[in-house]
Amino acid sequence: MVVMDSKAVLSTERVIQALDQVNVSSFLDSWGPEEVIQVYDPITQMQGVLVIDNTALGPGKGGIRISSTVTPLEVFRLARAMTWKCSLAGIPFGGAKSGIRADPYNISKTRFIQEFAKKVAPSTPSRYIAAPDMNVGEKEIAAFVETIGDLQAATGKPSKLGGIPHELGTTGFGMGVALEKTFEMIGESIGLPSDFADTRVVIQGFGNVGLWIAKYLENKGAKILALNDYWGTIYNEKGLNVAKAEKHAYATSEQASVKNCKQGTVLPRDAILGIDCDIFVPCAVGDVINEGTWHSIKAKLIVEGANNATRPIAEKELFENGVIIIPDFLANAGGVIGSYVEYKGGTEEEAFTMIESKIKKNTELVVRGYMDRKLTPRQVALEIAQARVLDAMEKKGKGRH
Repeated sequence: MVVMDSKAVLSTERVIQALDQVNVSSFLDSWGPEEVIQVYDPITQMQGVLVIDNTALGPGKGGIRISSTVTPLEVFRLARAMTWKCSLAGIPFGGAKSGIRADPYNISKTRFIQEFAKKVAPSTPSRYIAAPDMNVGEKEIAAFVETIGDLQAATGKPSKLGGIPHELGTTGFGMGVALEKTFEMIGESIGLPSDFADTRVVIQGFGNVGLWIAKYLENKGAKILALNDYWGTIYNEKGLNVAKAEKHAYATSEQASVKNCKQGTVLPRDAILGIDCDIFVPCAVGDVINEGTWHSIKAKLIVEGANNATRPIAEKELFENGVIIIPDFLANAGGVIGSYVEYKGGTEEEAFTMIESKIKKNTELVVRGYMDRKLTPRQVALEIAQARVLDAMEKKGKGRH
């Protein structure tokens, strides 16, 4: 007879609770997911999930995030966004995503990534290629590929490992390209200033994406009215100096927060949603523009840096009120395009060249579809991405039924 002590019983209950979060049938459809893999390490108590959504176009591509609120449904939604993002970008990757459920400030992120890598190793890199995401940077990605024993297991690696780190700003650069092209095509028609230098921009989130889109837009002459992070918002109607605020980017404590950059008025974190501006750029977490917040938005254009930043009902209401949203899987594809260049052994220069070319072309295609058909840019982009995936599925004999 085996007797379990109270700690063992508690640990077992935690495992059951973690596994019980997954109900694949609740989000299964004809596109995917192809695999949902739950993993657990009893020593570190690392709980993780890998969702490989669709590999018709190539191995599933998607970052690893660490958050205390990660759920399999969230990871699935992100994996599905990657399916469409890679398809729209025209690169030979499918969609995938992974998440580790933990407080990133109270664990050894490297240790958790290593344990996660051991568990998902059979799927990498043949079916899954990882990358940085929320609370995971090049240091953790280095640990991931070294644990797997294959440099092709992830992109966003440090330069010394042949990588093109996301910290170079590939995602933010691509967003800047998408925003500029949109402004050029429909700026005046949706009520934006005629001169780009007169645009007032608010950016939510000040990390890998928010910092670089802020630098890009400031360099182009736009006025950055507000920046924020987990701990608060800094606002100045005359504009912030991004270079001076930069030392507060990637904050991991309230003391380091951008709200303490002493350039303006300190506001609560979520007050950033209601600041009067021309362009709002959400670069933090998903679902920030939702049923309860959409009416606070005063921008005419929203460019999504965060994945799944806007809920469908909120987007519908905003569109009906004349607000245009450039969707995540178009606007923030710079990171995955750069990842593809890294994957095939290209250089940083080649990455930025390809990002500019592809995102400019795709933005023009999507915005033209919005202008001609009066559909939301997301609807137009989704039609294009789905058609490409469906074609690939049919060629592989996996067509929708």
